[in-house]
Amino acid sequence: MTPLLDGPDGMNEASSPARLTADHLLQLPPDPQLALIFPGQGSQRVGMAREAADSSETAAAIFAQADQALGFPLSRLCFEGPEDALTETANTQPAILTASTAILAAALEAGTIDRRPAFVAGHSLGEYSALVAVRSLDFAAAVRLVRERGRLMEETGRSSPGTLAAVVGLDEATVEEICRESGAEVANYNAPTQTVIGGAPEAVERACALAKERGGRGLPVRVSGAFHTSLMQPAADAYGAFLGETEIVAPAIPVVGNVSAEPLTSADEVRADLGQQIRKPVRWYQSIDAMATAGVRRVIEVGPGEVLTNQLKRSHPALEYYPWVKTLR
Repeated sequence: MTPLLDGPDGMNEASSPARLTADHLLQLPPDPQLALIFPGQGSQRVGMAREAADSSETAAAIFAQADQALGFPLSRLCFEGPEDALTETANTQPAILTASTAILAAALEAGTIDRRPAFVAGHSLGEYSALVAVRSLDFAAAVRLVRERGRLMEETGRSSPGTLAAVVGLDEATVEEICRESGAEVANYNAPTQTVIGGAPEAVERACALAKERGGRGLPVRVSGAFHTSLMQPAADAYGAFLGETEIVAPAIPVVGNVSAEPLTSADEVRADLGQQIRKPVRWYQSIDAMATAGVRRVIEVGPGEVLTNQLKRSHPALEYYPWVKTLR
């Protein structure tokens, strides 16, 4: 899997390290009970995927490709920080996408992922990592896309200030009722009893107070805006034009979309899901339900940390989980 440098980005798309990684995944024997999932914003940490880059030439080349696509040393930011720069949304999003793609390359080379999954999915930003893994999006294009996505979300967060909070201990119907009463909105359906809400700070504060009255808790989420709510509409509008200029092809493996919680199998379905995702709630646990109903029994989280794995162990205990870090050891 040696990358060949060529083309307008200094890299021939068909032989780029990320494309060869996707090809490797697609050539594996199929496993109808396996799904790969990719984490989103919040999984970042300084030093992420350094182990992958140190152990795999292809993973290291993926970081180099991201540096080239963006025109600045993203790899150094991932490996060395500083943390405050890494956590800026415009940096975090391409950093997690690159780290997840590099980790996939390392896991494939090590043989710790040795079957082709029946489905892939990603939480919010992680959907882009999933699309790169199944050849629906070119990696360099995806890195630039999420850089712009992050910039627009950050910019909208400044012009339309908002925040997020995770409500735990209440079912989604109760949280939805609280949102109607408070003016907040659901942002992420992470688990049956963990729903992230967002909106103007005063609306989220009222919602958290109502949640406490009804036996739940509202925990602040550190982000730069009310992501996946209507406050992100300006970002979604601007991003739509940028997305429209990007080539998207049908996924080689079905990708369960965040907005619909259904498998995306065509380029048009992928484009529609990505276009709405910024301002629509992430239907995450419903996405896992959809894969489990279709026969998935084993899940590997491919990306920095184990945020999704730890969450899903509680919400979907019947499934088997294999974080990539443990599969490599």
